Amino acid sequence: MTPAAYQFHTLGCKLNFSESSYLASQLRELGMHPAQAGESPQLCIVNTCTVTDAADTKGRQLIHRLHREHPDAKIIVMGCYAQLKPAEIAGFEGVSLVLGSNDKFDLPALLEEIGLDVQVRVSDTKTMTPFKASCSKEDRTRHFLKIQDGCDCFCTYCAIPFARGRSRSGSIASLVNEAQWVAAQGGKEIILTGVNIGDFGRHQGETLLELVEALAKVPGIERYRISSIEPDLLSDELIDFVAENPKFAPHFHIPLQAGSDEVLRLMHRRYDTSLFADKIARIRQRLPQAFVGVDVMAGMRGETEALFDQSYHFIEALPVCQLHVFPYSERAGTAALRIEHCVTPKEKRLRTDLLLALSDKKKQDFYQSQVGQSHQVLWESARKKGTMAGFTENYVRVRCAYDAARTNTLETIVLTEDLLSYEI
Repeated sequence: MTPAAYQFHTLGCKLNFSESSYLASQLRELGMHPAQAGESPQLCIVNTCTVTDAADTKGRQLIHRLHREHPDAKIIVMGCYAQLKPAEIAGFEGVSLVLGSNDKFDLPALLEEIGLDVQVRVSDTKTMTPFKASCSKEDRTRHFLKIQDGCDCFCTYCAIPFARGRSRSGSIASLVNEAQWVAAQGGKEIILTGVNIGDFGRHQGETLLELVEALAKVPGIERYRISSIEPDLLSDELIDFVAENPKFAPHFHIPLQAGSDEVLRLMHRRYDTSLFADKIARIRQRLPQAFVGVDVMAGMRGETEALFDQSYHFIEALPVCQLHVFPYSERAGTAALRIEHCVTPKEKRLRTDLLLALSDKKKQDFYQSQVGQSHQVLWESARKKGTMAGFTENYVRVRCAYDAARTNTLETIVLTEDLLSYEI
């Protein structure tokens, strides 16, 4: 018998949240419902991340906590951590089913088969060729549309190609249909997400530029955002399109990882600091008010003190708005483990803290530069301590007194100091 009440727990990236939301909608179609306050779930589902050791630890801790809190519930663990370490997870008390990155989409069909014995279904990444679509909303006004999955880059520090498989994409026609569905539900904003979205369509003769051109024609969608995109795959034509099309938000998130060409070489990244700086310069030329976020790694193997100083000063000089900083984490099977120089945990923490402080300053400076300017805010539905939040087109988070009538509406406002909300 299919369980009636479930809890969904998602760790990691926006892509994971998109897929979890899609799977939760499939469970609701089966007649299940999210467990309410005070209701014991029959099913606890954990969609995991494995980008760092810390992500694995969070996954383990969550699984153990759920078993303590709901000893009678069936626990299903899925996603990237499950793909890489299925046997480890299958040994955890309370776990009934382990599903790999693509196998998780079989969840609705497998519910009737959950029994006393632990089942493990993890496909070889070489067989992960079908693209599994998903689009999420949950309690947010914004929708996350998965356009691509997997990665062919094999950077030396990264386990994602082993967890997600090779690059694959949806078709432009199918994704336009998804956007039309979002519009029919009253959605106003769509974020395009994936593992390596700049690689969209490469295996089927389509391009990301062609996709955004098609999506811009979908009536009813007021705003699109392009999520994380590799600098070498961010074409000048795409930047120009965003600058010229009012439906696309002036907002980019671009992984840098290191501001040192030597460290980028050790990482097997496909660009250098000169190319990265050129991309930022073009964005600033075409979109002076754009929000630009950057991924940065601290303490990569081979990153000497001198190389970190070089990296820090390069990033400090970049006209970007925020850094997503994370310490290097050793992942089994990755080529980085062959690099001899190791950064101590203490030094890694110090470098991380320096970059986080730099990020705070850059974000505050950008927010302050927007005060007094007119922007369009999309108000979200969540209520927190009597307030509601939203984002401007250039990703400034604002907060005001809660008003249900404002939910999912676009409002033109003049930014003031008291409207700014620095938490994201």
